[in-house]
Amino acid sequence: MGKSDFLTPKAIANRIKSKGLQKLRWYCQMCQKQCRDENGFKCHCMSESHQRQLLLASENPQQFMDYFSEEFRNDFLELLRRRFGTKRVHNNIVYNEYISHREHIHMNATQWETLTDFTKWLGREGLCKVDETPKGWYIQYIDRDPETIRRQLELEKKKKQDLDDEEKTAKFIEEQVRRGLEGKEQEVPTFTELSRENDEEKVTFNLSKGACSSSGATSSKSSTLGPSALKTIGSSASVKRKESSQSSAQSKEKKKKKSALDEIMEIEEEKKRTARTDYWLQPEIVVKIITKKLGEKYHKKKGIVKEVIDKYTAVVKMIDSGDKLKLDQTHLETVIPAPGKRILVLNGGYRGNEGTLESINEKTFSATVVIETGPLKGRRVEGIQYEDISKLA
Repeated sequence: MGKSDFLTPKAIANRIKSKGLQKLRWYCQMCQKQCRDENGFKCHCMSESHQRQLLLASENPQQFMDYFSEEFRNDFLELLRRRFGTKRVHNNIVYNEYISHREHIHMNATQWETLTDFTKWLGREGLCKVDETPKGWYIQYIDRDPETIRRQLELEKKKKQDLDDEEKTAKFIEEQVRRGLEGKEQEVPTFTELSRENDEEKVTFNLSKGACSSSGATSSKSSTLGPSALKTIGSSASVKRKESSQSSAQSKEKKKKKSALDEIMEIEEEKKRTARTDYWLQPEIVVKIITKKLGEKYHKKKGIVKEVIDKYTAVVKMIDSGDKLKLDQTHLETVIPAPGKRILVLNGGYRGNEGTLESINEKTFSATVVIETGPLKGRRVEGIQYEDISKLA
């Protein structure tokens, strides 16, 4: 009897049975063939093709083992790099995801007997950072890609340049303060001896606030108020007018200095506006799930960020169902509300400030926002990108 046709029930049943993972003990690594039961595996071992592969392997078994070990190592590290990056993860989680692929290389065909031996070998070779905990072994991929190293060097160079700019600005402010102090005349007090021309006269002291000169020490007769007393009163009034004029002049100078500092602060504010970060998650904002890995139940659904973990991960509570999900920021996007609603700035110089959405420019994918919190309250900002703002819960 010949083979069943492609659309016969038997052929369809065979294809359904062959899908997915099956028992490892009925898998032949040399022939890379998966048998469905013990009888099929026995028949395969007696076949001519299997005997021929065994003869080839018996000539140089170490070569075949090295080949399978290299393939297993490359595929495992590629999955670790692409799926988890440089995050610290349990080795068993990576291994379970690796063996879910039907055509993977089995570990019993490699030089490592167990997953623990393979994890220790990765640590000795310097391919990963490994550490043992009561919950098992954890691994962390070490990225030595030239492009990644170049990107990290550029980030460090940019941070160093920003620090240099801050130091230059601090020196500039110190120089401005020093120049302002040099231009100000410092009053030096002068001291004179106490003397009286007539022994019968009494010496009186005028201990008013701020008086540190000898002008307060005037001699007059305490019993009578003659023309000399009127003269002293007139001279003291003129001194007070001079002091008031000097204080007003000093206040004007201070206002000028404050305005110069305000200009420097505005320059710093403009510089900070261009500074951006690669993370944007903030608590109590509304986000939308864009990944399809969670199924249609959560795709394109909105939720509220309840907690931010390590800057890049958020605990999101769904608005519809109330479910809580732990998601990376790459699986989320911001939500733009209707004009007049409250928003939170997530990136740029106004990061962390709340505001009101005034208008939306669909051509440039930007919005106009009025800042409502912080020192820049009331400022109207144009051209903020969609991904830099999100609706407040």
